[in-house]
Amino acid sequence: MPRYLPEPPYQHGTAGHTAVVLVNLGTPDAPDAPSLRRYLKQFLSDPRVVEIPRLIWWPILNGIILNTRPRKSAAKYASIWMNEGSPLRVYTERQARLLAESFARQGVQVKVEWAMRYGSPSLPDTLSRLKAQGAERILVLPLYPQYAASTSATVVDDAARWLLSTRNQPELRFIKHFHDHPGYIAALAASVREHWQKHGQLGTRDKLLMSFHGLPKRSLELGDPYFCECQKTGRLLAEELGLQQGQYRVCFQSRFGKAEWLQPYTAPTLEAWAKEGVERVDVICPGFVADCLETLEEIALEGRHDFLAAGGKDYHYIPALNTSPSWIETLHAVACQGLAGWLDQPIPDQSELAASARRAGELGRNK
Repeated sequence: MPRYLPEPPYQHGTAGHTAVVLVNLGTPDAPDAPSLRRYLKQFLSDPRVVEIPRLIWWPILNGIILNTRPRKSAAKYASIWMNEGSPLRVYTERQARLLAESFARQGVQVKVEWAMRYGSPSLPDTLSRLKAQGAERILVLPLYPQYAASTSATVVDDAARWLLSTRNQPELRFIKHFHDHPGYIAALAASVREHWQKHGQLGTRDKLLMSFHGLPKRSLELGDPYFCECQKTGRLLAEELGLQQGQYRVCFQSRFGKAEWLQPYTAPTLEAWAKEGVERVDVICPGFVADCLETLEEIALEGRHDFLAAGGKDYHYIPALNTSPSWIETLHAVACQGLAGWLDQPIPDQSELAASARRAGELGRNK
């Protein structure tokens, strides 16, 4: 087997292209058990995702999880599947298209592609395709606002493995995080204000819950910055919205297994709030820039059931940023920061981005 991937034909005198690759977590090809089994096997086999010794984890994964979980997960995916496919895939593809249009409107020659860390299209395949098209400078932009070893770092790992198999390597850059980017915070706030314009402001017995994907608590103890970056995002969003400490809470969802994970947990918080007399809860998931299973099924559906069953009266899920104009504008700014020096285009001013998003939110609130 050749050590390196075959090189595309070299053309003398051609200038190399610049490209951006948006990378999201991944999704099964279809909402059925076989597709879920393939997807979960790849996802849960990553040692950054599950830091259990392989000798212990492998029998659990292959003997139990992959024989029981795919069918259950397939039913959940089926409940949120769109006509065009998986929501995560649909929104990630749209974000890439809109980002490409944003560059094109400014006359900037940048090729924009998208990839999935697990499932298809894979990052190595996407990088190979861009290289074959003449890309010599590639910015890899993981769509995880908060850095974690089990998310953003796996993208770098995947790209690095591709580089190891590439003879004539292009220049690669990576975006680590954007959890406190003023445009990102303002875009989140604008989405909340738009929701409040439709459903009314929070009352004295109402709460805003900011739910982030959970990680084992051990990850924090070992030095992963994810928990701290989630807390900072939550604090900045609350400040942008003018909320007091008691009006919101940062929580963590999607706990898996028996080990202790980052707390407080989302589902128990919803149940406790309902029993304490909280009447309405609005939930936003700032860590997801595109709606997916964890937002549309776990939060929008299961979270609603948990809160109402415990005595709550009103529950709302605030959609992810998806294709909101303020988010696409911020995505363009984040990409420009990573492309600095590769393009003649100036980096958009962060404070102006935030102000633009605020104006968009105010327009929505005053309609």
